Amino acid sequence: VLPACLLLALLLLAPALLAQHERGLIFNLDIGELCMQSAQCKSGCCHRLNGLSLARCAPKAAEFQACSPKTIYGVYYKCPCERGLTCDADKTIVGSIANSNFGVCKDPQE
Repeated sequence: VLPACLLLALLLLAPALLAQHERGLIFNLDIGELCMQSAQCKSGCCHRLNGLSLARCAPKAAEFQACSPKTIYGVYYKCPCERGLTCDADKTIVGSIANSNFGVCKDPQE
């Protein structure tokens, strides 16, 4: 009897689990939605304007735009660069602590 109940529960939960991967309340958030970590955003950047503002998902920085190197914190004042670009910034621990580690996205091939 237990396996039949388990099978029924899985069948009922399957559509909810599939819909969760498309867009959810916690992950796969669109640009402009509130976030707490960059891993929650489809873009991969959870951005805040200052220390008192709410963080929202934002697009990654394009070439020649201001950027931050990727960090373990998961929330940025300047988003990391789009794929294929590098953030030419102060990558020392002092820059990270002093919040002065901003740079500019550049194409490493140039």
